[in-house]
Amino acid sequence: MAEPARDPFGAWYAALEARHRSELSFAEIRHALQALSSLYVERRSRLAGGSAFGSAGKRAAFALYYGAQHFLLVREIVCALGPALGRPPRLLDLGCGTGSSGAAWALSASPPAAVDGVDTSAWAVDEARWTLRQLGLQGTVVRGDAARAKLPKPPAGVLAAFTLNELDDTTRDRLLARLLEAGARGSPVLIVEPIARRMSPWWPEWADTFAKAGGRDDEWRLRPELPETLPLLGRAAGLDARELTGRSLSLPGAAPTL
Repeated sequence: MAEPARDPFGAWYAALEARHRSELSFAEIRHALQALSSLYVERRSRLAGGSAFGSAGKRAAFALYYGAQHFLLVREIVCALGPALGRPPRLLDLGCGTGSSGAAWALSASPPAAVDGVDTSAWAVDEARWTLRQLGLQGTVVRGDAARAKLPKPPAGVLAAFTLNELDDTTRDRLLARLLEAGARGSPVLIVEPIARRMSPWWPEWADTFAKAGGRDDEWRLRPELPETLPLLGRAAGLDARELTGRSLSLPGAAPTL
């Protein structure tokens, strides 16, 4: 009798923790997370300038806390949406960060999808490449402008997770038109952002546009099983990691060929 497939998240997070705690103590990462949380939640406009990755402590805190949360949240969203997103053989992860969101979507399919990522941060590009290698995923990650990246041909999917809030209004509107075009051609599109409405004043307009294009708008409140370090970091920094929340916009992919 075949053994059930192991959840890749646990081994990946253990390797991630070893990677970032080799030279930093828990206390140092916790202190960095306290500073990072204010930047991440209240002053997201500074993220595009690289403030989130300005020190080894912040980089470790981002990877171990937010990167891990993004993986778990996106994985749950993709599983819940199911056939509505199809099973694209390849994904483009716009503003990929540590690569955790794209990896989560890719691993939700069997066989896993390949992942191509693009990010302006040299550190994020290196971290995303490590994530793909660690999880056994194929793909490439390059440094570049996510808003202007060439979108793939269908049936490849397009992901923008925790990216659009960092764009100015004009750039974001231009990207909306391109994403709608990709969806109309048959590429599944998934957008994920925090649930707080004040952080995304542009969301209602995008949600209405996605609905008219045959997509959907969802809010998520999830309580997945967490590795021990994640809630410990959260509590130490005054954050609650027990419930993961987010919002998503999605456009369905092309119907599979029988």
